[in-house]
Amino acid sequence: MDASRDIGSFVVWDYVVFAGMLLISAAIGIYYAFAGGGQQTSKDFLMGGRSMTAVPVALSLTASFMSAVTVLGTPAEVYRFGAIFSIFGITYFFVVVISAEVFLPVFYRLGITSTYEYLELRFNRFIRLCGTILFIVQTILYTGIVIYAPALALNQVTGFDLWGAVVATGVVCTFYCTMGGLKAVVWTDVFQVGIMVAGFASVIIQAAITQGGINTVLSDASNGGRLNFWNFNPSPLQRHTFWTIIIGGTFTWTTIYGINQSQVQRYISCKNRLHAKLSLYINLVGLWVILTCSVFCGLALYSRYHDCDPWTSKKVSEVDQLMPYLVLDILRNYPGVPGLFVACAYSGTLSTVSSSINALAAVTVEDLIKPHFKSLSEKSLSWISQGMSVLYGALCIGMAALASLMGALLQAALSIFGMVGGPLLGLFSLGILVPFANPIGALTGLLAGFAISLWVGIGAQLYPPLPERTLPLSLETHGCNITHNGSAWISTTEMPFSTSAFQIHNVERTPLMDNWYSISYLYFSTIGTLVTLLVGILVSLSTGGRKQNLDPRFLLTKQDFLSNFDAFKKKNHVLSYKLHPLEDGGTDNPAFNHIEPNSTDRSGKMNGTRL
Repeated sequence: MDASRDIGSFVVWDYVVFAGMLLISAAIGIYYAFAGGGQQTSKDFLMGGRSMTAVPVALSLTASFMSAVTVLGTPAEVYRFGAIFSIFGITYFFVVVISAEVFLPVFYRLGITSTYEYLELRFNRFIRLCGTILFIVQTILYTGIVIYAPALALNQVTGFDLWGAVVATGVVCTFYCTMGGLKAVVWTDVFQVGIMVAGFASVIIQAAITQGGINTVLSDASNGGRLNFWNFNPSPLQRHTFWTIIIGGTFTWTTIYGINQSQVQRYISCKNRLHAKLSLYINLVGLWVILTCSVFCGLALYSRYHDCDPWTSKKVSEVDQLMPYLVLDILRNYPGVPGLFVACAYSGTLSTVSSSINALAAVTVEDLIKPHFKSLSEKSLSWISQGMSVLYGALCIGMAALASLMGALLQAALSIFGMVGGPLLGLFSLGILVPFANPIGALTGLLAGFAISLWVGIGAQLYPPLPERTLPLSLETHGCNITHNGSAWISTTEMPFSTSAFQIHNVERTPLMDNWYSISYLYFSTIGTLVTLLVGILVSLSTGGRKQNLDPRFLLTKQDFLSNFDAFKKKNHVLSYKLHPLEDGGTDNPAFNHIEPNSTDRSGKMNGTRL
């Protein structure tokens, strides 16, 4: 590997650190396989027996949200486009509030294992099936890329063995998911957040020392125009502006926090609703910490390479490789520390993959197996859940192998699936917020939202937006002591940004491409959500949606919001409220005990068995 000659390379200690991270993760799985009598029921396996507390769940939510794509991608994003990315800090706040106050109360109250169960309770079996299958395909695709992309970037810079890493992470992940269920997933995530912060911290501290202090880093960044926090351009065509990040980003991330099975499953596994909400709010702090770290790493990258960009001077072939390159550059005299950074990137991968595997198992068991095989005992369901974990683990490693053959294709498939989130969010919002939405309206809305999102999304893949829409900042190479027959002076802003395999070149730009297809990628799910809501509302109203009688438990009520303040009202005179055991779902919340169980037919199965 020629690139790693001038920057140092991996030594034995780095491999030791990395292997240590994998071993500890596996050990946690073994511990939870046997602790507390092991995994007796499928509920234990998939939901941690609904006994988790807020802090570990919060850290776990943070960890799985942060894949290696974040660890390697965000710093590179800041390096190329500037620190406007940090506006996402405000977006995260909105996302967490919406998830905790709109989606969580309904999901928690119904005591569901799979979010798609809600779709059947509120609409019908067919809509539930649509949601489930979309989720399964999307998650397997995503997981393959999440395993493969970082392995590739790290391999090309550090010479870290590619397939060794892919198979090791996949196997360890599958192992602890299968052995320890959700509890193991959550606690390994807690450990992995620690590793991630340590990895980031080592890079930031060493970069600050090498560059001569934090102030140097910031002044370099500001001279390079990297501190572009405020861009209030209202145009929806600009890739990142204050508005696209706040509005588009909120919709995009709510699809992940509010309704994505792998996130919802964890906060529903908390022992009561207060802990569930707390876990989301604590996780917000985690998100801010990681965002700050990765933005700062991006500024450090710029400060280090502001007059000699390794990407333009062909020292690295992809933007993702800048971070590993920096690590080997500044940390080469500290054996073991580059290993810590690689462990940090892989912790991101492991935590994302493990939550995906666990969520896939949960969805399969709840949505595809339980409804059709009613007679299965809890013990056998627990075994089936474990079998599913193994199966999906293997599938994900297989997808990673596929990603190596057709990376661009999968990446495209994934961005198309990013568009699935919008219409699904619209579907759940219809169910929770619109009392008169009916199954016909929901289905029509879903299909309409889908059609529009796919249209924009595929259009944007085929005809990527022009550079003046994405605004990459300039990268200089004049400081590199290389003699490329005098052509090293060009500062590159013209690097083609989209690496789509299906780009159509040299085509006459039509107004449709320059406006509709050039819309910021953050608005894809916004369009999907709003179209779904609008069409769903109109169709429901015109097909007699107001006549149906609904159980109020499926909707968001005023009571849900007011019950946030119950804790304060009750504290002073009634202390017994927190003392009785909190085993049963979420009914220790006094707001919901007065619902008379009048609806028997379709929610009968809920009244009796679940809660």
